Amino acid sequence: MMAQILRSHLRGASVIPNRMKMGPYLGVIRTRMMSTHKSKRNMREYYELLNLDEGCSADDVRESFRKLAKQYHPDGGSSTADSATFIRIEEAYRKVLSHVIEQTNARQSKVEDTEEEEEKFKYKTPQHRHYLSFEGIGFGTPSQREKQYRQFRADRATEQVMEYQKQKLQSQYFTDSVTVKDVRHSKERKITQAIERLVEDLIQESMAKGDFDNLSGKGKPLKKFSGCSYIDPMTHNLNRILIDNGYQPEWILMQKEIKDTIDQLREAILVSRKKLGTPMTSAEQKQWNQVCEQFQENIKKLNKRINDFNLIVPLLTRQKVHFDAQKEIARTQEIYMTLIKTKEVTDKNPYNIDPGEGEKTPGVKTSFFNWMNVWKFIKI
Repeated sequence: MMAQILRSHLRGASVIPNRMKMGPYLGVIRTRMMSTHKSKRNMREYYELLNLDEGCSADDVRESFRKLAKQYHPDGGSSTADSATFIRIEEAYRKVLSHVIEQTNARQSKVEDTEEEEEKFKYKTPQHRHYLSFEGIGFGTPSQREKQYRQFRADRATEQVMEYQKQKLQSQYFTDSVTVKDVRHSKERKITQAIERLVEDLIQESMAKGDFDNLSGKGKPLKKFSGCSYIDPMTHNLNRILIDNGYQPEWILMQKEIKDTIDQLREAILVSRKKLGTPMTSAEQKQWNQVCEQFQENIKKLNKRINDFNLIVPLLTRQKVHFDAQKEIARTQEIYMTLIKTKEVTDKNPYNIDPGEGEKTPGVKTSFFNWMNVWKFIKI
């Protein structure tokens, strides 16, 4: 029994000091709760007095205060003027305005803190690695940048396809338009400039290697062309250098090509005619017609080449006329008949080995003149 009494006494003694210790803290907490509740209630009354809702802006508070001041200011001359009500409205205005500003600052600071935290945990790509991949396109994590780069490539490919189709349609339907001509001219300018840069690079490279050190006449002035004073010396010297190094203008080479081609065609058709008999059979006549058709096709090609030659030849007197295939065939027939006659005369007057030269001379002269006639036909 005594043990129970002692236990209860000790338990009560231990609780009393704890209550005494917690007493002041409980009072502070109760006071703060009452003050907070009271402040919230007063702030709600202030909002109601200004006819505002919580969460409004500072401009709304100022606008509401102006309206109420016009109604209740004692010096306003209004029928509803009341000094006591105006004092309450002014107090509510100051309290509500400070409360709205505090809330706005708190929201801004919260947003800034959130952005700082996001920036802190956000993946940052080093500057030197940012431009090593994806052509420097996009921002964010590598996976995000890869998606953005894929979209960029797709858009770029679409634009290139559209531009290609646009240029194709323009070149197809608007061949003589200014845009197509400008594009063509710009491409030619780019190609020309690229060739000029390449030539200049090759010249500089050769000079660096010393390829121009052992040229004949190095360090000596070029001889001026004194024969024709009206010709530009620089142009004449350049032409002379080109000629000395084996350069020939294109029209000279083309002229030689045309001459060689017509000679080959004439010789080929004459050889073909020699292979056929006289008079020709039906099979030989058919073969000869095929040879003539092929000869006409070759003459057409040669005439096209003559057109190109006439466009680039610098002198009008050097221009050429087209070859007539029918005239060339008739000329071949005449040459062939002349050869046949020459052969018949030679067979009728063979060379006789006689002591006297008087009998031999007429035959030699006749054959010589016949061959001269054939040679004239060939040269025409």
